[in-house]
Amino acid sequence: MIEFFYETDFEIKQANNLIDWIIDSMKNEGKTIGELNYIFCDDDYLLNINRQYLDHDYYTDVIGFDNSDEYELNGDIFISITRIIDNAKTHQVSFENELARVMIHGILHFAGYKDKEEDEKQEMTKMEDFYLSRLELIN
Repeated sequence: MIEFFYETDFEIKQANNLIDWIIDSMKNEGKTIGELNYIFCDDDYLLNINRQYLDHDYYTDVIGFDNSDEYELNGDIFISITRIIDNAKTHQVSFENELARVMIHGILHFAGYKDKEEDEKQEMTKMEDFYLSRLELIN
């Protein structure tokens, strides 16, 4: 089950489309969704989580707490709407596109993808692009 929670003045439109897309994307990865929570917040909320749990003192767009096993994905994915707005402007993409990219990025980590090394970043971006192209087919 995928649930959306809001710690800021924001609400997902077409939530069911995004949920179906995430489930379908992870089926393509050979994974199922157990309990997955997306928590949408602002920069300060996510900065506090970054400081408290990861000992990082910087803003970020997404933080995931992964409780998955080999085949079933479980956990919490926190997304800063403030960062999504800024990143969309920086990358000259729509807010919706950037939000979907960060949402799939978070769950791809749970599915085993990494992005620390350059080759891992390239693979992550490739998979984000692949799944973003599939989202347009669902909408």
